Amino acid sequence: MTFGIGEFYSLSSAFIWAVAVILFKKSGESLNPFALNLFKNLLALTLLGLTIAVLAPHPPRLPMLALLTILVSGFLGIGVGDTLYLRALNAIGASRMAVSQTLYSPFVIALSAAFLGERLRDGQWLGVAFVLSGILLVTYVRNAGLSQVDTRLLRVGAAVGVLSVLLMAIGVVLAKPMLEQYDFLWVVWLRLVGGLLGMGGVIAWRWNALAIVAEYRRVRQWPLIVAASFTGTYLSMLVWLAGYKYTHASVAAVLNETATLFIVLLAVVFLHERVGPRQVTGIALALGGVLLVVAG
Repeated sequence: MTFGIGEFYSLSSAFIWAVAVILFKKSGESLNPFALNLFKNLLALTLLGLTIAVLAPHPPRLPMLALLTILVSGFLGIGVGDTLYLRALNAIGASRMAVSQTLYSPFVIALSAAFLGERLRDGQWLGVAFVLSGILLVTYVRNAGLSQVDTRLLRVGAAVGVLSVLLMAIGVVLAKPMLEQYDFLWVVWLRLVGGLLGMGGVIAWRWNALAIVAEYRRVRQWPLIVAASFTGTYLSMLVWLAGYKYTHASVAAVLNETATLFIVLLAVVFLHERVGPRQVTGIALALGGVLLVVAG
């Protein structure tokens, strides 16, 4: 494999996302997942709008079906998926969430086989089994009665994390044909619009807009939240797409999964999370499974 600009972008996006996860974990200590997701998406929408005004001021001509597909993609992947991701991150920690995140590539490949006509080989199914085994190994708690970790909350948090990654994968598979046909900056911006429309519907249904505003007023860590939102939504999204643009998707997917290694390392250093031999083994097993799925 030659290391070109696409590979550089893919590795960079993995590291940037890992930094964002650590920042989101710290941000989540002062802001609930829904409010945090709403803020980061509004910030990204504004920044992407400014970027588009400079680099791609002329909107593409989108058929109604394409526009609806992009909006639904954003609703599922950004509006719902990101909110659940942040909720799971708070519940189970960055290192365990990193393992759940390795399901992203298997989910994308499986959904592509179902809806885009691609087929999974036997080796890829074996890789999915490896990833699932890795997650079970990392989240299993021996002697539950003596553990400081609530095993029920851990399992629920892990399930929410897996669901969030699944919804992100569905969103990407829906958006993939649109990314290939239309300007990717506009597609990304419209996906954010779809995510925010969905979140706006939730706010209207719950009548809790004033409660969200009140929560924003109580925040004392705005620099951290802004940094996390800029890094995790605007910067990482653009670099991630650039990686897929300039190298093969399978290569980019494998390099993106190195975010797991970066997240665990940063979680140990900055969040003081403990990672034992069993978790290390589970992470290695999950990453091996990802390699089998993507390269198989």
